[in-house]
Amino acid sequence: MKLPVQTGTLDLYIAEINRFPLLSAEEEFRLAVQLKKYGNVDAAEKLIVSNLRFVVKIAHEYRNYGFKLADLIQEGNVGLIHAVKKFDPYKGYRLISYAVWWIRAYIQNYLIKSWSIVKIGTTQAQRKLFFKLNQTRKELETLSKKNPEFDEIASLLGVKDSEVAEMELRLGSRDVSLNEFIKEDGDNSHIDFLTYEGEDQESSLIKDEERSLIRRDIAGALAKLNERESYIILNRVMADDPQTLQEIGLKYNISRERARQLEKQALKKIQMALPYFKTDK
Repeated sequence: MKLPVQTGTLDLYIAEINRFPLLSAEEEFRLAVQLKKYGNVDAAEKLIVSNLRFVVKIAHEYRNYGFKLADLIQEGNVGLIHAVKKFDPYKGYRLISYAVWWIRAYIQNYLIKSWSIVKIGTTQAQRKLFFKLNQTRKELETLSKKNPEFDEIASLLGVKDSEVAEMELRLGSRDVSLNEFIKEDGDNSHIDFLTYEGEDQESSLIKDEERSLIRRDIAGALAKLNERESYIILNRVMADDPQTLQEIGLKYNISRERARQLEKQALKKIQMALPYFKTDK
């Protein structure tokens, strides 16, 4: 099946699909019967291309959500194809009357899935709020000439006040890919305007060198200590979770005061080897 492809500008695509004539009710019924009874691919193609313009019209209704119209049309086209496959011509209604539900369903599902990495619209109430909140708010504003309260919106939509508040917060912001182009026809992405606030490469390299030298000097200084002194420095002075003098005394079977004396003695040796070593711990 060869369907129009969105190449070049969107205007060219729309111009191309508008070249396909609309089908009369009789012609649409005949093609739908051929598809349903015999799986006629050509009949399916004619049914699809003759209704592509309606997908564009429906997609326009969702453009205010901030997604590319071309992506919305693409999702709507998938919904149209699905509708054509399931369409029963013997029910007595036109294809587009049936397909509009599938077109909207695919577009809405795409919007909800793409809005945020955090799941949204997982319940029926959330889905209703996602697509009806702003519309309902505008309707109430028109009637009352003021900003409606959450309970007013909730009452009209048959949901909880807390659900309205949560959805309004979610709709107020959405995830944006840093690699996404700022304009549909532009060359700049969001990452191009992202300011780096960290250290420059030279400063980072200098600090890494300094840390390396300090580690080397500390290792040399520790080598001058005996086993108990080295243990105290490593586990009381340099540790993220330092041991108490009582714990050190228990390990070596000495008093707390003796452990303090050994710590002081070890620090003096370290100071002699490392003048910049801090002893305020």
